[in-house]
Amino acid sequence: MKLVTYRYEGIRRIGAISGKHVVDLNYAYEELLKSQGYIRAAHIAQAYVPSNMVEFLQGGAESRERAEQAVEFALSNEWGAPIVRSTQEIQLEAPVQNPGKMICVGHNYREHILEMGRGIPEVPVVFAKFSNTIVGPEDPIPFYDVSEQLDYEAEFAFVIGKRARNVSKEHALEYVVGYTIVNDVTYRDIQRRTIQWLQGKTVEGSAPMGPWLVTGDELTNPSGLNIVLTVNEEERQRSNTANLVFPVDYLVEFLSNLMTLEPGDVILTGTPGGVGVAREPQVFLRDGDVVRIEIDQIGALENRVKAINREE
Repeated sequence: MKLVTYRYEGIRRIGAISGKHVVDLNYAYEELLKSQGYIRAAHIAQAYVPSNMVEFLQGGAESRERAEQAVEFALSNEWGAPIVRSTQEIQLEAPVQNPGKMICVGHNYREHILEMGRGIPEVPVVFAKFSNTIVGPEDPIPFYDVSEQLDYEAEFAFVIGKRARNVSKEHALEYVVGYTIVNDVTYRDIQRRTIQWLQGKTVEGSAPMGPWLVTGDELTNPSGLNIVLTVNEEERQRSNTANLVFPVDYLVEFLSNLMTLEPGDVILTGTPGGVGVAREPQVFLRDGDVVRIEIDQIGALENRVKAINREE
């Protein structure tokens, strides 16, 4: 499935993309239960297929199986709104809105490591972003005037689907529910004014995410996927997830031996070479620039930069 969080008339809900339509998972499952004679269908649907993505993922495989049944039911019976809507009616938002953890891996593509003048790390370089940074695939990238060095970073990201603690590489992908795209937007001058990167990575709106979450039954192998970033249709980054120093299964093992990973946690796997700060001459994002990231089997995330005055 391609799972989405969408907004309609100011309310966020979750759904699954089917062609040019989105099936509301909670409403569809409620109608399925009603068709089976359940009296408290709305309460049962909210328990098993809630309308919030993190809560839905906490339901694990059982919730996803019920959601798949609901989608099949909705499409086979040609339901209309509010169960099935045209994608033109809704606004796509970041698929995961409030992850408990948003973990980033730095220096994980060899070409990026070399352009930044570093050596290949022996263990993953880990830092964090927070949920305040998340914006959706149809939102602008806000560029606040606290900085003059706004940079892009195309990232292949995965989302945890069930609680993971001390997981082995051999079983790691069983704990990944799916994959999405994130732009790890970075304020370089703020990032580099201390030896800790956090300040430059956690400015409001600096993590466009989407357009959806492709589940692991649809994207079975996270290696071998081309990843390309363009700015105003000019290619700036190109690589393949096969070039990750620490691939997805390794990262699940490594991170789950440090901390308990929970459903809805988002892990960004690193960016390829070609970032603006490493170019000669350096090139940074400006107001009006269009940044597009494409990853095989997922799709494209495209956002326009919008300058924001601190008084706004």
